[in-house]
Amino acid sequence: MSISRKKRRIFVVLILFTLLYTGIVSRLAWIQVVATRMFSPHHVDLVERAVAQRREKLVLNSGRGMIYDRQGAPLTGEEKVGLAIFPLVRYDLEESGKVGKLAHILSMTAEEAFRLIKDRKHAGFWENGPGNVVALRPDQARDIQALGIVGVLPLPVTTRYSKDGLAPQMIGYIGQNAKLIAEKYMDDVQSGALHPNSKIGVAGLERTFQPFLAGVGEKSVSYYVDGRGNPLNGLDVRMNEAQNSFYPLSIMTTLDSTIQKKTEEALQASPLRKGTAVILDVGTREVLAVASKPSFDPSRPNPGTNDWQNLAIKQTTPGSIFKIVVAAAALEEGLVKLDDHFVCKGQYGKYGFACWKEGGHGELTFAEAFADSCNITFAEVAKKVGPEKLQLYARKLGLDQEIGWQKMPFYKLGLFRQFDGEDKGRVFAQDHPVGDEGILIQTGIGQRDVQMTPLQAANMAAIIAGGGQKQKVKVVQSINYQNGTTFYCFEDRPLDGGTISPETASKLRGLMEGVVDHGTAKMLGNLPWKAAGKSGTAQIRVNGVARNNQWFVGYVPRENPKYAIAVLAADQPTKGVNEATKLFGEIVTRMAQTEKK
Repeated sequence: MSISRKKRRIFVVLILFTLLYTGIVSRLAWIQVVATRMFSPHHVDLVERAVAQRREKLVLNSGRGMIYDRQGAPLTGEEKVGLAIFPLVRYDLEESGKVGKLAHILSMTAEEAFRLIKDRKHAGFWENGPGNVVALRPDQARDIQALGIVGVLPLPVTTRYSKDGLAPQMIGYIGQNAKLIAEKYMDDVQSGALHPNSKIGVAGLERTFQPFLAGVGEKSVSYYVDGRGNPLNGLDVRMNEAQNSFYPLSIMTTLDSTIQKKTEEALQASPLRKGTAVILDVGTREVLAVASKPSFDPSRPNPGTNDWQNLAIKQTTPGSIFKIVVAAAALEEGLVKLDDHFVCKGQYGKYGFACWKEGGHGELTFAEAFADSCNITFAEVAKKVGPEKLQLYARKLGLDQEIGWQKMPFYKLGLFRQFDGEDKGRVFAQDHPVGDEGILIQTGIGQRDVQMTPLQAANMAAIIAGGGQKQKVKVVQSINYQNGTTFYCFEDRPLDGGTISPETASKLRGLMEGVVDHGTAKMLGNLPWKAAGKSGTAQIRVNGVARNNQWFVGYVPRENPKYAIAVLAADQPTKGVNEATKLFGEIVTRMAQTEKK
């Protein structure tokens, strides 16, 4: 190869290296000088990333809006003073003597205190179990602050859900759900308010009110460190908090913490493994309490179970409490009178249909048949009423439809519902011959295809106790600004389907009083408040095994009714006492004792 050719190749290589070097330098200049805060198509802030690498950050409050009960008591956002620990301590704690003093303050051994600090890899709080921050007493917080241990200090922290929080299934929970964000909140992602891994409401009020509860920025504390992890002089604890007198918004529910706690205590003390109770204010149709079992910890939801579900708004077979609908239709249409006589011999004669009482009730009036829940009588009455009237009066009593507060449109949200995942229930299944005698008589006793939610059952009792008046059921009163002023107040809204007359409502109240006085719920005769209601047992199958749904729905007190209550004891054995009736009595007793104090 000639010398000139070698020189040309060397020259070309040098040119290429020069261009490559120039490109690298230009790229670095662009990154470090021009595009430091708008790097890449995703607008990555490189300055912020660089600072983050030198920062140990601890979130004290997510900035999410609070949820309160009707008196303003918090149902979310428990604030406590916890022990914050940053992995910044580089000097020998044992020689400093401070670890021993810290151990004494925390009532632990020096070895335990030393491990508590030294084993910390990331900033966090001292916890007693995952997510359970240990609360420091005021004297402990004061003494720890006086020790002056770098990276160990008492700080106020807000946990979203307390260990003994009320109404967990109604409140719901927050979590990561990229699919839900992609389906409903892409505008927030594009604006930067959310990213695919953000925590959002995925159940309960947390979900339905997500657009309003979403915060404007978290409250956090940061320590800044050098490349070796040591504190940077002059950059001690830095508090970061979004300042806004209006946001985040909060929601004021209709729940009464006192009634809610009594309801939950009664439910947990019962032998039920699965069930629910819901209490409405008869006058306002506001939810005062709603509780479900099994229990549920919103701070650690188990995706493998349905414990988080609010059973009060999920439909199931109602059994004999549906006889209220049959009675309402028959009385208002003039098809039966309270003193009309029927004969129950225990068997209908076909379809395998029978009365629950072996041998039958014999001769009895319609009022007695209601009190004793006679299946044969209500099969005959259901045939007189017919399928169309059954469907009509079910809607007049708030069934076969969603009854929770909703509005279309609501701000920019389209159709807005207060209740997350509310079922509408049904009377007849589609494409079934509703005029068929076998289907009709089974429907008349709340079997076959009939479905009802406990919320609907409680509302049905409230409609009767309220003289036939109907409206949508609310669980939230208002959305409020941070400064306490009102953003939106949820007005009363009508409930579709027509109404029963005050005269029919009065007759139904008399029938429900008879159930307690001399019928299937005589065990409730000695309650502190005189009750009226209807018991029910529905035959179901769970994993192929015969089980019962046990119900009681009613109101208290009889004079000037104030509370409408529905109790469901789900998946019960086919034999045994009606646990729903017992639980109704226990709830009423606890409520009455509370009001006397």
